[in-house]
Amino acid sequence: MKINYSLVDVFSEGKYTGNPLAVFKNAGNISEREMQQIAKEINYSETTFILSDLKNDGGFDVRIFTPNEEIPFAGHPTLGTAFVIQNEVLEEPLEKLILNYKAGQIPVTFDNREEILWMKQNEPIFGQILDTKIVSDVLNLDCEYIEDRFPIQEVSTGLPVIVVPLISLEAVKKVNINKEKYFKLIEHTDAKAILVFSPEAYHPENDLNVRDFAEYYGIPEDAATGSSNGCLAAYLVKYQYFNKSDINIRVEQGYEIKRPSLLYLKADENHGKINVYVGGKVVKIAQGEWFL
Repeated sequence: MKINYSLVDVFSEGKYTGNPLAVFKNAGNISEREMQQIAKEINYSETTFILSDLKNDGGFDVRIFTPNEEIPFAGHPTLGTAFVIQNEVLEEPLEKLILNYKAGQIPVTFDNREEILWMKQNEPIFGQILDTKIVSDVLNLDCEYIEDRFPIQEVSTGLPVIVVPLISLEAVKKVNINKEKYFKLIEHTDAKAILVFSPEAYHPENDLNVRDFAEYYGIPEDAATGSSNGCLAAYLVKYQYFNKSDINIRVEQGYEIKRPSLLYLKADENHGKINVYVGGKVVKIAQGEWFL
């Protein structure tokens, strides 16, 4: 047996930038064990498997695996998988697709003029606030590099992350995860990944610089993290980081691992509800057949 797959770069600024993704089509007959083995073999941060044809609600069943385990939702796999469905699976393109995950349904829309795909993420859940000294030890940073006007907090729009505000790009560059302290920390948190961000960026047209660390999932550092950036968008609105309750910003990520990436974040608060949208561009790299 063999199955078709495609490789794409998500949140890309051109070929070989952004976060790579492998997407397997017509994967409904592959066992969970084999999906995990394939994801480990490819060893990207995530690999997706499209299980179903288009359903009546415009949805496709999809599963996501990191090299270590299945996860209920992730951002760059959502946009990359939607891109493959739109361009390689459907006979006629749709204005909106729905991907059915364990975390729920995620709609994706297509801005053909800007060539940006947008996903609407789940309403955020704000979890526990963490101690600055404990987190600074995990990051191998002095406490002075952490912005004390805002909390260090767990946030989830489907996959939780610990959001850490830093004061500068210099601080972001200095982060060096202490693995022993990291694994000790996440014993007591729902979130297993850590996102750090600063108001300084490599490029002046970008609003924030981000790094994301998820050793628990087999991802020491991620090139572009749509789920975590969705959590960040919600956080920025909740605490009015930019002194307003809505945002429309550009976020750069992946520079420290030489995979420059660009994410677009929109969010607003309306009657106590925060709406989160994460967008990015997708570039196709390759396609092939996988032997089972």
